Amino acid sequence: MSTSSHRRSLAALLAATIFSLGTSAACAAEDAVVVPPPAVDEATGSGPETAIFAGGCFWGVQGVFQHVKGVESAVSGYAGGDAKTAQYETVSTGSTGHAESVQVTFDPKQVTYGKLLQIFFSVAHNPTQLNFQGPDQGTQYRSAVFVADPEQRKVAESYISQLDNAHVFPQPIVTKVSEATGFYPAEAYHQDFLTLNPTYPYIVYNDLPKIENLKSLFPADYRGKPVLVLKAKG
Repeated sequence: MSTSSHRRSLAALLAATIFSLGTSAACAAEDAVVVPPPAVDEATGSGPETAIFAGGCFWGVQGVFQHVKGVESAVSGYAGGDAKTAQYETVSTGSTGHAESVQVTFDPKQVTYGKLLQIFFSVAHNPTQLNFQGPDQGTQYRSAVFVADPEQRKVAESYISQLDNAHVFPQPIVTKVSEATGFYPAEAYHQDFLTLNPTYPYIVYNDLPKIENLKSLFPADYRGKPVLVLKAKG
């Protein structure tokens, strides 16, 4: 079964589960973890910067960052592999080296790279799950940070060590820090998926709780109106 078919089947199953168990089931997805801010952060730059995060299905990760103040765009796509294999059905085989990723363009005067990492590790995904995230299995759903320069690498690696040394999570963090060698935007139907499909069972169960956790744990960084990809292009 293809990954897309698997998601459709999973969505139907989740819908039935949520309906039968009541509204409490909709809040039973990954719990957020309160994590401290990074002890090491980037110096504030003068212009927009980009960061790439991979943490399972890009629908939810994109949705989280679209609701963060200071984020100018958050685009779902593929990173870690070659341009010729950067298509959803090919990436879904798990053999391309790509991870479903989100490229975040942000204003460092409003939100720092370290703050984005804090949100990523706290509410966007579970960094202790190796090559899977919730119901999604495969290396394309791995936890990864693709860094743009040595300073981003320093901040990311220092933060992972900080969180591991503090035993913030019950298991070690498996997030890999790699150089960003290319980012390839995903197909248009994947962009803004959370915002455009708020009643889709997969989104209801796995991703809407992330938005609520962002709002609850990071109220000063939360924006109610998301910055959308398709609107920006239109």
